[in-house]
Amino acid sequence: MADVRVLVQQISAKYGNKRTSLLPILQDIIKEKNYLTSEAMTEVARALDISAAEVYGTASFYSFLETKADGKNKIYICKSITCDMKDKNKIIEAAERTLKIKLGETTPDKQFSLFETNCLGLCDVGPAMLINDDYYTKLTPLKIQTIIGDITRRK
Repeated sequence: MADVRVLVQQISAKYGNKRTSLLPILQDIIKEKNYLTSEAMTEVARALDISAAEVYGTASFYSFLETKADGKNKIYICKSITCDMKDKNKIIEAAERTLKIKLGETTPDKQFSLFETNCLGLCDVGPAMLINDDYYTKLTPLKIQTIIGDITRRK
């Protein structure tokens, strides 16, 4: 718990102890710890002098703010109507087949987690996905296999 307190203090010193710093602080904690623990969210509430409910509410609202341990590489496939019209389901099937997991699951080696998410803002180049901080567009089932294979080889 003490290490979480120190981490939150360091990150909040970087962004300031204002309510507007909440999202960047939570994002930095995820970069360090891979997800937001209850202890970390409680410490953020203390650091910003806001309610724990507000921190939990913010964390649960945004799909990119992980509140449970997931894979090192988080794959978010866009589920917008535009991507759906561009065969998003084939992309999901290819990802599930390649990773041997279903949506919402994590590979046994904790390298990948697979999710759907609301619009990524890339409708003109969909279907699209986000892996960690990298966007991939104009996806095909073959492209999915190649991207996941490249990431697997880099680890």
